[in-house]
Amino acid sequence: MTRIAILDLTTHPEALLTGSMRVWQSISGWLSPAFPEADMWPFDIAEGEMPLPHTGDFDGLIVSGSEFGVYDDIGWIAPLQRLLLDTRAAGKPIFGICFGHQIMADTFGGRAEKASVGRVVGARKFQHAPHQSGPKNFTAHVWHQDQVTRVPPGARVTAHAAYCPVAALDYDFAARSVQYHPEYDAAHLQDLFTRGRNVFLDGATADKAAAEIKAADVPRDLDAMATAAFFRQALAAKT
Repeated sequence: MTRIAILDLTTHPEALLTGSMRVWQSISGWLSPAFPEADMWPFDIAEGEMPLPHTGDFDGLIVSGSEFGVYDDIGWIAPLQRLLLDTRAAGKPIFGICFGHQIMADTFGGRAEKASVGRVVGARKFQHAPHQSGPKNFTAHVWHQDQVTRVPPGARVTAHAAYCPVAALDYDFAARSVQYHPEYDAAHLQDLFTRGRNVFLDGATADKAAAEIKAADVPRDLDAMATAAFFRQALAAKT
């Protein structure tokens, strides 16, 4: 069975602990139906589960979002960057989401930083690059205040938005990443907005984001088939 390590890099405020899914569970629930042969192997890094896995322990790697930025003085960031470099050297596939997108860009020679547009929460419209297959336009859930501002050497932008020029990247090795959140379904986000109201989101922001997500009707399996295919193709190329 294919073993996919999921690095959960999101801490969980007390208001969210009871009855709420961990981020790794959201990722597994999103990807597993499209990738049933994969064993999803979680590491709750932000909550203190260390050390990070070794590249010999997994076949592929998923790096989650986080409330932290690549510039923060957090003890697991430098080890994570070493793991990303080691995973690239081992030729094993990497997929990053939100902070995962940013830390991959920073590690592989690009840059991520606080965006001038500030925090963006809700649903936004994106466009695939002309060389990408599939529909030109799509809508996705978003929750971030940082963005990739310099594309790493050898990477290409595969999706963008008016407010986010680097919304997705494909690398010239087995890696890809997205700024948006395909793993969060609408019901889970609505629950987070309710639990997090006036905890880490002010009421007006939470209400606006909830309305956007309700109107957007983003598919639960957004990018899931493509991500599963990415892992399969990368792993097949190694055999």
